[in-house]
This record gives sequence, structure tokens and C-alpha cells, in this order.
Amino acid sequence: MQHQKLKQLGGVLLLSAAMSLSAQAQEKKANVVVIGTGGTIAGAGASSVNTAAYQSAVVPVDKIIAAVPEIAKIANVRGEQIFQIGSESFNDERLLKLGKRVSELLKQNDVDGIVITHGTDTIEETAYFLNLTLKSSKPVVVVGSMRPGTALGADGALNLYDAVLVASSKEAAGKGTLVVMNDEIHSGRDVTKTNSFKVETFRSPYGPLGYVVEGKLMFYRLPARPHTTQTEFDIDKINSLPRVDVVYNYGNVSRAAYDAFVTAGAKAIIHDGTGNGSVAEQIVPVLQEVRSKGLQVVRATRTGSGVVIRNGEQNDDKFDWVVTDDQNAQKARILTALALTKTNDSKELQKILWKY
Repeated sequence: MQHQKLKQLGGVLLLSAAMSLSAQAQEKKANVVVIGTGGTIAGAGASSVNTAAYQSAVVPVDKIIAAVPEIAKIANVRGEQIFQIGSESFNDERLLKLGKRVSELLKQNDVDGIVITHGTDTIEETAYFLNLTLKSSKPVVVVGSMRPGTALGADGALNLYDAVLVASSKEAAGKGTLVVMNDEIHSGRDVTKTNSFKVETFRSPYGPLGYVVEGKLMFYRLPARPHTTQTEFDIDKINSLPRVDVVYNYGNVSRAAYDAFVTAGAKAIIHDGTGNGSVAEQIVPVLQEVRSKGLQVVRATRTGSGVVIRNGEQNDDKFDWVVTDDQNAQKARILTALALTKTNDSKELQKILWKY
């Protein structure tokens, strides 16, 4: 009888020890919040062969997480649905709401990293905005997919797994907002969508920061420009953004769009020019007129990459215009709007465009 009691006690002690070790292992795993905003990663198609024709933003974030049970092995994850939209419907108000919520979560001691599921159409704009405005060194990762979860060859599950892996890693801390897609880790500053349907659509002019290979992070370079804690922009102090619009240029371009945006109350216009931000002869006086009304004029290039040279194609000093560094028009819009919350001086604005 005594032997039986000792045996039972030993079993209880072993079970207790096992439970204690399990609890310790659970505590050691990073706590990651996955914020759902919609997009293709939350999409569903009528058929498994529908990889580009589907309805986006229909699957809730908790269901997306549950579809990848392997995530539980690498982090303690909980989901939070903030929007359920296609990312083409992101606007400044939603950007601000998302940024403020991410900022709140990052301040919590029980949150080690954030993953944001997002549509791919404007993922680069959201990532750049967060990269410039969040005041935390904790990892923030934006992730999406090019195919809905119902499709053959769906990429969302692995992308989400990789994103949580990055967000839960101390190696990713202090590198700004990241975009993780197709086994690659990109800086939110550099990355852009380059193809309408291929899974390898996201590219950075200088290459990715690193890769996720077989569940391991492999970083090869660091962001060179100021971000997050190093910038003058604080999401907690920004309650609205000035209106900044983009005019795409092409042969036979007219002044109609410029006039419409001036009338609509724009504070700056991004001139998305051909070549090195070129300005057609009929548009030069239009941009002079725009500037004379107090709006900032920022020259960008529609080519997709490259630096716009100040006083190259046009006499920017004479006309008091600003040029982008290597930001494409959509990212120049984000940075210009943020800059205008600090200054309306064109010389200071130019410094900010060159700095970030």
C-alpha cells in the first residue's frame, strides 16, 4: 500500500513538473498580435483555379490564424480585426486608425511583435507610413498574399507563418516596419508591388533585407534611412493628414487633373512625371500656377525606380519646386503629407524628401 502511494505521488510530481516545463515554454514564446485588415489573404474564390478572380476581405483574421496551426509552435498569437476591406480602399483616416492601434499595442509589455494582414495593392504605402511614424523598436510586419486561401498554390498560409516568425524574432527588432512575402523580408521603405498577379511581385530596388528559409531568419543588410524611433513623425501626435494628390503624366497630358486637385483643396501635388520627373511644355506654366497658389509641387518619376535629379529636367530652384529622392509617387505622397504636418517651407520639405 505504501509503495502504491509513493508511486502515485511520483506520478503527480512528474505530471506537475511536465506542466511547469510546458508553462515555461509557453512563457518563453513571443506574444504576437495579428491585426486583420482584409485583402487577398482574407479572400475566397469560387473555384480552386481562381487565383486572380475572387472576392477579397471575407475571411476573418481568427480563421486565417486557425488555418495555420504551426504558428502556435513559434509564438503565442491572438487576432484582432480592425478592418475587412480590399487595400485599394485604404485612405488617410484608416491609415491613422491602424497606426494608432498598432502604437497602443506596442506599448503593452505583453506584446512582443505585431503582424498586419493586408491587401497587396497598397501594402507598400501602409508599410512606409508605419515605418515613418511608429515609435517602437519592436518588430512590425505587414503581410499579404497574391492568391486567396481557396486557390491551388495559395501563398497566404506560408506568408503568415513567416511573418509571425519574423515578428517574434529579436533579430527583426530595430529594423523598422517590414514586409514579408514569398520567403523574402523587405524594408517598408523600399518595397513595391511590380506585377498584378505573380507571387514574386514584391521587389525592392536594392534587394530584400533577408530571407526566411526553412523556418530560419537570414538577414543580409540593414535599412540605411531613418525610421520609427529615429524620425520626427509620431503617430500618437498626428490626428489628420493634409491632402496630397498625385497626377500621372503621359503623352498629351492636360491640366485638368491639376486644376481639379487645386479646387478640391490639395496642399501639395505629386507630379508623377515621365523619365526623370519631366514636365511637358504645356504643364510647366500649370505647375508654376499651382505653386503660386501656395501648394507644394513635388516632382517624381513614373518609371518605378531611380532618383529624380534636382534642377535636372527643370529649374526647380527658379520655380520653387521639390523633387523626390528615390520614392515612387505613392510613397512620396505619404512622406509629403507627413512632412506638411511639420512645415510648409519648400526648402525644409526638400530636406525631408532627401532624408527619408
